[in-house]
Amino acid sequence: MGHDHDHLPSEIRHEKPLWWALGLTTTFLLVEVVGAFWTNSLALLSDAAHMATDTLALMIALVAVRLSRRPPDARRTYGYARLEALGAMINGAMLFVVAAYILWEAIERFRQPQEIASTGMLVIAAIGLVINLISMRLLQAGSGESLNVKGAYLEVWADMLGSVAVIVGALLIRWTGWKPIDPILAVLIGLWVLPRTWVLMREAINVLLEGVPKGTDVARVRERLGDHDAVLDVHDLHIWALASSTPALTAHVVMREGSDADALRRTLGTRLHEEFGIDHVTLQIEADHCGEACGQPAKHDHDHDHDAQGHHGHVHR
Repeated sequence: MGHDHDHLPSEIRHEKPLWWALGLTTTFLLVEVVGAFWTNSLALLSDAAHMATDTLALMIALVAVRLSRRPPDARRTYGYARLEALGAMINGAMLFVVAAYILWEAIERFRQPQEIASTGMLVIAAIGLVINLISMRLLQAGSGESLNVKGAYLEVWADMLGSVAVIVGALLIRWTGWKPIDPILAVLIGLWVLPRTWVLMREAINVLLEGVPKGTDVARVRERLGDHDAVLDVHDLHIWALASSTPALTAHVVMREGSDADALRRTLGTRLHEEFGIDHVTLQIEADHCGEACGQPAKHDHDHDHDAQGHHGHVHR
């Protein structure tokens, strides 16, 4: 029997926190940019640059969330869910650019140390820390469910640590007067962010390349499908992610003669849902035409009949 496959998320839970975080980071970004030039602090400018990418990341995440609500159409039958991964890729690229710029500027500062207004640097960094902690709290819940929110959360988290580093640096400059502390902190902030950025981009690339979702064991899935008494063989098994939290599966299943195809689809669909969290399932059930006695796999028709599939009441919105 046929089912209506709707690939949109069932609810958009994290849009409001994104809006609040965007408002906070945008407001403080203006303050921090002015403060960085006023105090002549490269570490503070590094923190401001990360705050700018935070703002852009939140904007991209909000645009992706909005567009992902658009339903599938004749040209994009899966809808726009993968804009999430594209947004994460853009965020990661921006972080790499910012880190490269800060590292370049730090080299110049090592050659020619400059005077730093440590008191102003300290005050601005402390305000930034408070803003980042609030934004992190707002984004934390969604960071494990959406690549976009995770990207924004990672950037805010990195900026929070940057604010802590700037505070420490301002205190050390004030106490010791050693100017190279400022570019050293800027370099450390940049180097800390890069590995996290690569992890984010790697996850986004995996989604875009239709890779197996993180934490999914293909061999185990195949084994559990084949464990059913009515199943003789499982082939053409594909598992991928429509978005970071939307795994999908298609497979051809050869059943024993005399088995109930509809009952088998429902049972396997339920197993995939309960054991692996895979709800978007398309199973093509094939008859064992020659029977077990022939000892050879049945000839398979590779035309996928999506009216005969294993979706078992899970509607994707």
